[in-house]
Amino acid sequence: MTAPSRIKLRHIVPSMVTVFAICAGMTAVRMNLEGRIELSLYFVLLAVFLDAADGKLARFLDSASPFGAELDTLADFFNFGIVPGMLLYNTLYIGTAYASLGWLAILVLAVCCALRLARFNLSLRSDAIALKQDDYFVGVPAPALACLALMPVFMHLNGWENTNLPVLRALYIIGVGLLAVSTIPTISIKHASIKRAHLPFVMVAAVLLVVGLMVYTWPTMIAVNCLYLLSLPAFYWSQHKKS
Repeated sequence: MTAPSRIKLRHIVPSMVTVFAICAGMTAVRMNLEGRIELSLYFVLLAVFLDAADGKLARFLDSASPFGAELDTLADFFNFGIVPGMLLYNTLYIGTAYASLGWLAILVLAVCCALRLARFNLSLRSDAIALKQDDYFVGVPAPALACLALMPVFMHLNGWENTNLPVLRALYIIGVGLLAVSTIPTISIKHASIKRAHLPFVMVAAVLLVVGLMVYTWPTMIAVNCLYLLSLPAFYWSQHKKS
């Protein structure tokens, strides 16, 4: 069967968003190499936003395809496995006595991200492997992995540049990578539910989060990362009680 000579534009919109996400990741690397650390992180956050948008667009436009899924996986590996590691190494380790240790840590981070995404691709083809349940993820998803891994850079920009803990930092990066390939349940905001009486508090919290990201970006990212890490044991325990 020959492929049709024409396709509808709506079928390529999600893939174009994914391509823009790759461009954002590449630009983040450029900004970091030029010493513009904050701008490089903004482009990583843009890539996180675009990663969430392309899937939503594919479902909204009914244009999901195997090509788009493969492209999205490749983009995720680059943006959330490679780019954060390069930012960490160039910002915190290059030219120091612990450069090799830092390089080892980001290698582990990249490999763990690749393993998770490979397992994700398999989960799309086999019911025996599942990375997404009805109301939670299995392991830390790739965008959250990138944000957690970049925590040392957020702290560096928030006034911790004089606190030099390279070994502890490397262990943290390795630990975050292992969380991605773990089988622990992690919260999925998409499927999370709240009581109707708590809706006003959630809306106020959302507003505070947006304002915090606009005004106090890096302290807010540190706080969000800490809350996410604290949610892991709590969510694991809640799921364990249900089983």
